[in-house]
Amino acid sequence: MVVLATKIYVEGDARDRALDSLRSLVGNELADLDVEWTLGLRDDDFPSVTVEGDDEVVARNLLREEWGAITSAFEDGEEYVGTLESWDDDGFILDAGERVRVPASELGLGQGTPEQIRNRFGLVQHLPLRFVYDEDAPRLADSERDRLYDWTRAETGRLNVNSATRAEVRATVNRAGHAQDIVTVERLGLLEQSVVCKADTDPPGLLASVGQYLPAELLCVVP
Repeated sequence: MVVLATKIYVEGDARDRALDSLRSLVGNELADLDVEWTLGLRDDDFPSVTVEGDDEVVARNLLREEWGAITSAFEDGEEYVGTLESWDDDGFILDAGERVRVPASELGLGQGTPEQIRNRFGLVQHLPLRFVYDEDAPRLADSERDRLYDWTRAETGRLNVNSATRAEVRATVNRAGHAQDIVTVERLGLLEQSVVCKADTDPPGLLASVGQYLPAELLCVVP
């Protein structure tokens, strides 16, 4: 079994749609492998995939590579994925099956309080983030820092969204009449997306336009 490092925290019909979306994504990922699999949801909102068959080892590795995996134990110096649960003046708290605090000094994302950093980089709640475990002071992984800095150094901005699947965000952008103003919708987690804007699109303006259609948290990344 692989517990995927992305959470399904919405309720009602939205939860059913999210599970259907994940079921489709996992099915596409494992389509060419000789396995049978089932999808479940833990009490902590992390989905689990049980895999059996001749290619089950390959299948589990593919899922871990695509989504990251929640583990029951951590080793110092190893890289893991946790979702952004909360933040305060002392740092970020990630949910990686258990709460992991990344101190402000170990974020490695420049000046400012953790909340200011979160806003600057568009880190919506529940966003999956890679970290390196240390019993005393876990830190954001170098690959994660590089990814986030790349967002702010790009020529175009972003609008990051939670609580919606990629298909739902695409449909909302189209409904708001902005299909021609974006490059793509990039999947960050199952329910966390990044709308990549075109060079002449203003991310705050896009937020103001599409925000009325999305019951979600939206944060801009402005280069």
